[in-house]
Amino acid sequence: MEKQKNGVGRRKEAVTRVFLSKGDGKIIVNDKDYKQYFSLIYLQNKVELPLKTIEGLDKFDIKINASGGGVKGQAEAAKLGIARALLEVSADYRPALKAAGLLMRDPRGVERKKFGKKKARKSFQFSKR
Repeated sequence: MEKQKNGVGRRKEAVTRVFLSKGDGKIIVNDKDYKQYFSLIYLQNKVELPLKTIEGLDKFDIKINASGGGVKGQAEAAKLGIARALLEVSADYRPALKAAGLLMRDPRGVERKKFGKKKARKSFQFSKR
């Protein structure tokens, strides 16, 4: 693999562009180290998950551009983007990534607010008299 591979991950309103190249395991998100950008441990684990699945934590350098949404959405979008970029590197990773459920785009988004309601489903207090 001579040039970088890329993948796009999306989740809720977050979009991440992932650039993967051979290296020694540096992950950079928006020009910061991912441990600094995703300060919560469980979000760091989400970003690492595709690499742990194929035992490639120290084989690739990853650069991620994240925008939109919140920190959690961005972490999950990065997870999908990394998994997709790994598929471009080698199709042999597919069974492991698929078994771990890393190639599925999570379609859940925010439900729209309905008129006559306070939020999407919450109603105003009901008064009989």
